[in-house]
Amino acid sequence: MATTVADATRGSDRWSSIPEVMRKEIDVFETELRRFQAGEVPEKVFTEFRLRHGAYGQRQERVQMQRIKIPMGMLTLDQLGALADISEEYAVGVLHVTTRQDFQCHFIDINDCPNMFRRLAETGITTKEACGNTVRNVTCCPEAGVCTTELFDVVPHAKAMTYFMLRHPDAQNFGRKFKIAYSGCAEKACGLARMHDLGAVAAIKDGQEGFQVFVGGGLGSLPQQAWEYSSFVPANEMLPLAQAIARVFGRDGEKTNRAKARMKFLIGKIGFDEFKKRVDEERTKLPFDPAWEQQLETALAEYSDQPLKAPSKLETPAGASAEYKKWLELNVRPQKQDGYSMVEVFLPLGDISSDQMSGLAGVLKKYIQSTIRATVSQNLLLRWITNEDLPALHEDLKALQIAETGAGKLKDITACPGTDSCKLGISSSRGLAGVMHEKFSNGMSDLADRDDLKVKLSGCFNSCGQHHIADLGFFGSIQRKGQNSAPVFQVVPGGTTNNNGDRYGLAIGKVPAKRVPDTIRRLVELYDREKQDNETFADVVERVGKVRLKEEIADLAELPTMEENDDFYRDNRQTWVYHKSVGVGECAGEVVDQAEFMLNDADRLQFEATIALDEGRTQEAAQKAFQAQMKAADALLFTKGLLISDKYDTVAEFRKLFYDTGVFWKPFAENFFRSAEESADEASAAARSRVEEATLFIEAAQGVYSQA
Repeated sequence: MATTVADATRGSDRWSSIPEVMRKEIDVFETELRRFQAGEVPEKVFTEFRLRHGAYGQRQERVQMQRIKIPMGMLTLDQLGALADISEEYAVGVLHVTTRQDFQCHFIDINDCPNMFRRLAETGITTKEACGNTVRNVTCCPEAGVCTTELFDVVPHAKAMTYFMLRHPDAQNFGRKFKIAYSGCAEKACGLARMHDLGAVAAIKDGQEGFQVFVGGGLGSLPQQAWEYSSFVPANEMLPLAQAIARVFGRDGEKTNRAKARMKFLIGKIGFDEFKKRVDEERTKLPFDPAWEQQLETALAEYSDQPLKAPSKLETPAGASAEYKKWLELNVRPQKQDGYSMVEVFLPLGDISSDQMSGLAGVLKKYIQSTIRATVSQNLLLRWITNEDLPALHEDLKALQIAETGAGKLKDITACPGTDSCKLGISSSRGLAGVMHEKFSNGMSDLADRDDLKVKLSGCFNSCGQHHIADLGFFGSIQRKGQNSAPVFQVVPGGTTNNNGDRYGLAIGKVPAKRVPDTIRRLVELYDREKQDNETFADVVERVGKVRLKEEIADLAELPTMEENDDFYRDNRQTWVYHKSVGVGECAGEVVDQAEFMLNDADRLQFEATIALDEGRTQEAAQKAFQAQMKAADALLFTKGLLISDKYDTVAEFRKLFYDTGVFWKPFAENFFRSAEESADEASAAARSRVEEATLFIEAAQGVYSQA
């Protein structure tokens, strides 16, 4: 029999500060891990289960990447310290900021995950639904609340959405992931609402706060601009609208072919008008949920974004160094609140060491309360810095070696993990980003601080590095010459992050990985020659045409033979000869039907009932046995189109649809009905029988499900 979590949690107050819902789901994770290791859980079910806790298989065997969900990218000082500690103790001492404002740690032993989760949970961080076929981290403009151009602060609305959709039963049966973003204004890039399954851009109508809503956007191998669902949705309608969209996507979205399972493909298949009709009908049918109001009320009541110190004037000290002046110019910008500034901490490749993170947590106690934000550009944003503290803060960041200039500039390259750790990586996007970082300090320094261009790199066509919305995007590929294969990158010019990412680039051809720096320079020089008035790079690409761009880099596209130059057959920052090695990606895992998850939950509850019985906790054993039967019954009812959020009577519906119809073995169903009616004392007295009955009921449910 598999081991339990009793030795880790039961009878101990070590983790008593963790909220109950988080403590229980971590215990469940540990139980399921041990059951899987004992061969009691199918691999595809456990894979999707662990992904829904952010544990992601790496390219390297027997280690995991752990994605840590940070809603809106908002971090307290205590959470900064916790992230530093777990990176040092369980990973390799490096934290990586993602383009969805999450953090990732690499090379983790999955057996360390439960206690790592508990360490994070003590500071309020959950990894629940950080990956898998779920609602992913809700992203939000990191400047929200202090932005000079926002219509209103969208953070409480994004937070309400986060915790309404987290664990929601209507968000557990998707064919693929579901991404949500909030932005405070239409023109900037911070929220990137137009490239999400559900994007919300702040809008005001007749004095009422609300959102322009977009649906069905996404990047990936086949990018799709989002459709405008509505020019204005009142703020208090966003949660029920999201629930209705989730129900339609969960019910009607593709489940068999995961390559076609994102919402954009559903809309493309049935048409936007039909999709909107189905969502509107679903919204009309939704039973009222008090959480629609409560989540927003709670988010507004709990939201606090206040300075530690009084405002002060921005003055450059006499004798200030050129280094400080450059940092002030490039990394600091004013808040809408007079006397305060935002400071963007530039993290090349999105990485920060555990020592730097720990040091930052300590240093910031002098300057702010708890207003750190991870950004979609893979940096950290400090807010509410009183202006007179900027010189001292600069010195402290220098001591931590995180005062480099260039945040948000051309040198601030976005890159996915690529072949460093991702199973789908074809070329080394991080290796290329590292080379480019060196180039911007030596040889391309004249381009480094430009703020009119963005470079984004992906290790394959899936656009995890968001190459489609870059002025200069690149994604990893392969090219064979003779008997040898070389790493190359497709050049994807003409996208933009402006206007929430309203224009996508298209590939114009491949260049060897070693020639990407030269390609960037060549195309920037073309832009400078061809630019008219206030044209963006995307404008120039559209006007001069992609044929012209392809001609501009034609000579760079030539791949020499291995004999002519074997360096082209080694990827950036790699000394070995290139060999393509692509595994099966786990970004969303296999599609596992929600009923299958429910039946697995029933097995787990029955197992816990068995343990409780063995340890003499008869009332708990009987209670869990009944919960297991309820879960199995709900699984079968799901196959009939009933959703938990419909708030139906499980026993009554099961009787009508499975007992009265003769589909379910009646003696086992009758045991279930009796358990639903008996008192806790009666159940406790017959605990052993109830546990055995639960086993039989679940087995019968599995049989019915297998024939569905």
